[in-house]
Amino acid sequence: MSTYLADKVEDLTVEGPSARFTYRRTGPRGGVPLVLLNRFRGTIDWWDPEFLDYLAADHDVILFDNVGVGYTDGEPRDSLDGFAEGAIEFIDALGLTQADLLGWSLGGIVAQRVAVRRPDLVRKLVVAGSGPAGWVPDAPAFSEKVLGIMAKPDADLEDMLYLFYPETDRARAAGHEHFAHVSTRLAGGGPAVSEAAALGMLTAAATLLAAPFDQVVAELEAIKQPVLYANGLDDVMIPAHNSYVAVQHLADATLVLYTGAGHAFLFQYAKAFTKQVADFLAA
Repeated sequence: MSTYLADKVEDLTVEGPSARFTYRRTGPRGGVPLVLLNRFRGTIDWWDPEFLDYLAADHDVILFDNVGVGYTDGEPRDSLDGFAEGAIEFIDALGLTQADLLGWSLGGIVAQRVAVRRPDLVRKLVVAGSGPAGWVPDAPAFSEKVLGIMAKPDADLEDMLYLFYPETDRARAAGHEHFAHVSTRLAGGGPAVSEAAALGMLTAAATLLAAPFDQVVAELEAIKQPVLYANGLDDVMIPAHNSYVAVQHLADATLVLYTGAGHAFLFQYAKAFTKQVADFLAA
């Protein structure tokens, strides 16, 4: 039986204009809630419960599935604006007037678009294992292996380890630990991301890859909220170079990089990173 409090949090629902959103809420109420935005092909079952317990020790933490993803119904979106609109709908449906956002991977790009579209709604941003809304000059391109795994509807454990953790004994051990942590929720047989929803995410990603860099810079410069950017130095999905370039165009940004870690650095270094997040949100 799981010893993590996050595994014992029940699913809740709230009605929005486009969907009945499913979400989970953990941690003490009060103050500005921290809303989590998820990765490509991720549902709320994939958030590591150890990471959530650390994060929720002093924060009201809310995680949800966007429109048409996982437990949330509705028509899946296929653009960054569509995902951002879904996140805004959810936050508004909860009756929140302001929130902090923590977005991982695709969720980090969505969080930044939410901050641009509704600056009144977002107090602070945490962008994890992510980058700006487009590729940046001199960044290494996606490898054929990464693209191949992303396109798979049935990626196995070895595929996931390759995407999220460097190929070292220490990192792979952390990866196996992460997948053991999420196994309790996954064993419950909750819905996966449908192929229609995954195709929408891939369509949005392709559009982002083609975005002109001056457009990418303009969006970054429009973000006035404090931003914590964080990444693993060995991320094969979204290279740390993208984070380094992004913070140069933000008005108020901090960059933190973790050695020996990749796309899932936030779980590999769960205690250290959540401490970093807590300090950033409290400042």
